[in-house]
Amino acid sequence: MAKGTGKVLAQNKKANHDYFIEETIEAGMVLQGTEIKSIRAGKIQLKDSFVQIRNNQAWISNMHISPYDQGNRFNHDPLRVRKLLLHKKQISELLGRTKQEGYTIVPLKMYIKDGYAKLLIGVGKGKKNYDKRDDLKKKEAKREMERAFKAKNQY
Repeated sequence: MAKGTGKVLAQNKKANHDYFIEETIEAGMVLQGTEIKSIRAGKIQLKDSFVQIRNNQAWISNMHISPYDQGNRFNHDPLRVRKLLLHKKQISELLGRTKQEGYTIVPLKMYIKDGYAKLLIGVGKGKKNYDKRDDLKKKEAKREMERAFKAKNQY
């Protein structure tokens, strides 16, 4: 199965709006107790989350996984910092890329692949406001062309 495929549970659409994503890496996660049940139910949000590398380990912060409804006292903290499972070579590559000016690691989407929860993370460079406006103009022009083409083919 290709990287980034599987049952997509959450996407970080804001990441593609705010960053030029240059490289993507698939990572596993260390989860506690009822977290996987909440993830399978789709109760996850990647909006403000980010990845840090500390002590040669990758950690994801601000990823919100809602407490499981039937979890009672075994539930977890929704915003706890979670460890990402990556090879040492991948972590050293990420560390080298983030040392460069303006690069950051952001989560792009969460999905289930072969029964395991996977996180697609991307190394990206922040966009300036004029880059964002250019992207919006291109997107709007593409929509207009598709509308015109569709209207022309209806008759």
